[in-house]
Amino acid sequence: MTDTVRPAADLLRELTELREAVAREGRESYRRWRPGIGRRRFRVSALNLAHYLALRHRDLRELQRELMAHGLSSLGRLEGRVLANLDATLGALRAVNGRPAPHYPRPKAFFRGERLLEADTVELLGPTGGRGVRILVTLPSEAATTPSLLVDLLRQGMDAVRINCAHDDADAWAAMVANLRAAEAVTGRRARILMDLGGPKCRVGTVEGPKEERRLGTGDRFLLVSGSFLSDGEAAIQATCTIPGAVEKLRQGDPVFLDDGKLAGVVDRVLAGGAEVRVTQALPDGVKLKADKGLNFPATDLGLTALTEEDRRDLDFVARTADLIGYSFVQSGNDIRLLQEELATRRPDDWHRIGLVAKIETPVAVRNLPEIIVQAASHQPFGVMIARGDLAVAIGFERLAEMQEEILWICEAAHVPVIWATQVLESLVKKGLPTRGDMTDAAMAARAECVMLNKGPHVVEAVALLDRLLTRMAEHQTKKTPKLRALRSW
Repeated sequence: MTDTVRPAADLLRELTELREAVAREGRESYRRWRPGIGRRRFRVSALNLAHYLALRHRDLRELQRELMAHGLSSLGRLEGRVLANLDATLGALRAVNGRPAPHYPRPKAFFRGERLLEADTVELLGPTGGRGVRILVTLPSEAATTPSLLVDLLRQGMDAVRINCAHDDADAWAAMVANLRAAEAVTGRRARILMDLGGPKCRVGTVEGPKEERRLGTGDRFLLVSGSFLSDGEAAIQATCTIPGAVEKLRQGDPVFLDDGKLAGVVDRVLAGGAEVRVTQALPDGVKLKADKGLNFPATDLGLTALTEEDRRDLDFVARTADLIGYSFVQSGNDIRLLQEELATRRPDDWHRIGLVAKIETPVAVRNLPEIIVQAASHQPFGVMIARGDLAVAIGFERLAEMQEEILWICEAAHVPVIWATQVLESLVKKGLPTRGDMTDAAMAARAECVMLNKGPHVVEAVALLDRLLTRMAEHQTKKTPKLRALRSW
């Protein structure tokens, strides 16, 4: 990268060619999508997404620097308005070259993407009083028996609740919903209900072995078994997997992660009925192997469908109760289509009114995100959850920050709201005091349309703090765009 800047006439030619290519390639992609788009309001968004994908397949870094040197847009914040931003920059370049500009985009057209994103966010997540970013809270089991908890959460600023169908049962979920409705009557505030389908989540089932040896450190070994525990002599510690077929797919050298990456291991040996795992990395004090902890096999094709039989049973309750349905371990547009067909059988007349939230937690889902968006948003209100726990394990912690940025950009281009999830203000929620990293992460989350808090003993305090933080951040930044509010610190 150099400090050399080409004449404005050369930049005008390059940008004109770029605009023509992006428009042409975007139209071609949109034509392929158009027959399946049944939701009229998504057509503009789908076309903009197609333009954005065409643009971002190019390396524009040198062009950006040269445009900046001429005092023009660097194109770095055009996600929601690709052609309008290119046209505005072209108009300015023509003026620099002393040539007449046909016309600049009208302000209404230029900012249409922002209006569409806001309208889609309100449709999916509901309105919010003044603060642009919503707060979503995962309800603990106690929400079924402690009505006052819902009242406190609403009063502190909660906008939506999440019920995780991987836990509790339909009776408990119904009690949570009833307590929420009662709390709404007390507070005068309304909250949307997101019900998360459990999906094919691999977890530790039962554990066998001496209790004092169940804390595993680097170099230790344990067995994952597909069914019955194996005979003595293979390993002191053995654990079943809640999806037995997953263990059978493991091969020597496959990585294994436990408890959102707190422990990493590798398959050393494949045995009849199991696999021996050697721990390669763990917390300094080790990690206790116990039931219900998550298992991840990021390099192993498990051949699982995103919609399990248990999910189908849960859908009977979820489809008639939830405002939004969270879809776990989505991999493709076909996974979305499968759920939509199930919804159509349960609510044939109005299934398209139910909001859908796709949880992006695997590399395959990241690669297929455009087709996931198009299939979902073409038929119903739609949002994306960046499920950072499983995603970090699947793609590597080093790449998480990079990948969550790209997901935010793609979704903004499609005017799709994003939920920033997993371990936001985790230290405050669990222990009552946030870390500096927690606060910085929560501030970064303000670029999404919604932030999710996990359950914990101090979640009410966390909602109150997050409400204040998001309100302040809204004065300084919208998405990637900083707001130049007058500074009063100096």
